[in-house]
Amino acid sequence: MRIFALAAAFALAASGAVAADPIEGIWQTQADEGSLALVSIEPCGGAFCGTIVKTYKDGAEYPSPNVGKQIVRSMAPIGDGSYEGQVWRPANDKVYQGKASLSGQSMKLSGCVAGGLICKSQTWIKLR
Repeated sequence: MRIFALAAAFALAASGAVAADPIEGIWQTQADEGSLALVSIEPCGGAFCGTIVKTYKDGAEYPSPNVGKQIVRSMAPIGDGSYEGQVWRPANDKVYQGKASLSGQSMKLSGCVAGGLICKSQTWIKLR
């Protein structure tokens, strides 16, 4: 009976809440061509993906056709708060090699071409 109780306690502890990865949460993008978005980043497979959940233009929410689309794709941790994967830029509908670097409640997200030699970056703010 004692072994059963110990096993049950272990199983309960193992199934408890696991600490979320720092990249998980709701992020506000930097404005791009006058619009910004709220992006929900969650686990997907062995990496993280970010989906646009709300969009704003001129300070007001608007129904962008990009809501529900994945902007961060297959972003895998590589250590020290850094990640690599892909990012989609809605303004030109292109997917780029992506890099993310976290620092507190901000994330520098870059989309790169030419094997990472040429990158364009944004700073996103974590809302929750």
